[in-house]
Amino acid sequence: MHEDFVFVDELVPGIRWYAKYATWDNFTGKPVEGYLANRIVGTRALCEALEGARERAAALGFGLLLWDGYRPQRAVDCFVRWSNQPEDGRTKPRHYPNIDRREMFDLGYVAAKSTHSRGSTVDLTIYHLTSGELAPMGGDHDLMEPISHHGARGIAGIEARNRHFLCSVMEESGFSRYGCEWWHYTLQQEPYPETYFDFPIA
Repeated sequence: MHEDFVFVDELVPGIRWYAKYATWDNFTGKPVEGYLANRIVGTRALCEALEGARERAAALGFGLLLWDGYRPQRAVDCFVRWSNQPEDGRTKPRHYPNIDRREMFDLGYVAAKSTHSRGSTVDLTIYHLTSGELAPMGGDHDLMEPISHHGARGIAGIEARNRHFLCSVMEESGFSRYGCEWWHYTLQQEPYPETYFDFPIA
């Protein structure tokens, strides 16, 4: 692993994680190349900012749950190959019910060069500290639909408020939102803005 990258849970105590691309629970329907361990990796700068976000979320009664951080370029290449394979329908109803898998790239839900591969982007949500239950957000991670966009219409008031809580916590901690995905945030002052890393998570 690059010397400036770490396992996030080792530097941000109390953070929860579930690295979906290391499991069968993702839009490809199987573990993705490059994810050899169910851990979240990121730069030290990312971790420092996430610690601030964790503290801000706790003040509102929430904890942070990470789904993805650093993403090896080989995993992104795997997404590209997968998008060109025949549709089998296994994950389509849950993740991309109204588009063809090839459209994911044109619509901005998946990128051939991902900010994740630079090490300072995270996919995450919030949960209630009192119960441990995930806060309703009006759509799951990697739901490739307009409902996942910031400012989307058609979601309940509590879901919109929860998205606002997450967004305010992250932006106050030095992150920028991604318009198409309520769960995706990139560190504004990322240390490697032009580098796409490819070491595996192991």
